[in-house]
Amino acid sequence: MNNINVEKSINSGQVFLWKKNDGFWYGVNGQNILRVDKMGKMTSYVKKRDDFFRKSDNMEMILKSITKDKTVRIAVKKYQGMRILRQDPFQCLISFIISANSNIPKIKFCLENITKQFGKKVKWKNQEFYLFPKPEKLADVSVKDIKSCGVGYRDSYISQAAKMVVSGKIDFNYLKKIEYDIAKEIICKIPGVGNKVADCMMLFSLDKLEAVPLDRWIIRILEKYYPKKFKITTSTITPKQYDTLHEKIVNHFGPYAGYSQQFLFKLERDKNQKKWVLNP
Repeated sequence: MNNINVEKSINSGQVFLWKKNDGFWYGVNGQNILRVDKMGKMTSYVKKRDDFFRKSDNMEMILKSITKDKTVRIAVKKYQGMRILRQDPFQCLISFIISANSNIPKIKFCLENITKQFGKKVKWKNQEFYLFPKPEKLADVSVKDIKSCGVGYRDSYISQAAKMVVSGKIDFNYLKKIEYDIAKEIICKIPGVGNKVADCMMLFSLDKLEAVPLDRWIIRILEKYYPKKFKITTSTITPKQYDTLHEKIVNHFGPYAGYSQQFLFKLERDKNQKKWVLNP
């Protein structure tokens, strides 16, 4: 149960600054570069233990908990070894601020521009990389310079998010320790961050496995496969409806509902042949 499918994990909408070269996956994760082979063996530019692929997760227990129905069982079987990834929180925050009303190729394009313009250039394994800029760097540059990276109206959101991290108003270590509801309330104070972006950040970087990002894909999945259990009667989801729906999802799938969301998300996007970081 501890097997890891690197390609399926990376190509599941969680990360964007990754590329494949000579059989290895290379990815920017904050101030680190990770190199992973197809078996999940990792080496890194900066030697530190971050358990990026969450090898310590008890997947037998998690999969048993979330496989409550036929649809999830199909997804889990099809994408065996897919993991929730433990990302650098600041990079994750900026990534999903950019993700609003966007798509994976566009998100990747914007993030690559940001790293090249503001990140530190490093050479490793005979290749050139750019680390993700530190919060202090993005807090210090002009909104106009951020906008030049192609992020559109999100330019000021990125700047303000960086400043809130630098000032200590957003403390990632503290957010990891506190309960889901309290963490979400704090994160949603960041301009440009709503329920969905906050849930992405909590699930993919703050160890909140009960977080379930409800974007149009997940709403479509709920309507398609669970029309009675998760009945949605409005075209847009209000904050109150979002919270109610999240509670129903956790009640159904359990405390690791974020994993069920990821398997279902991957299943439905692949059915619709949508682009990932790198198409297999």
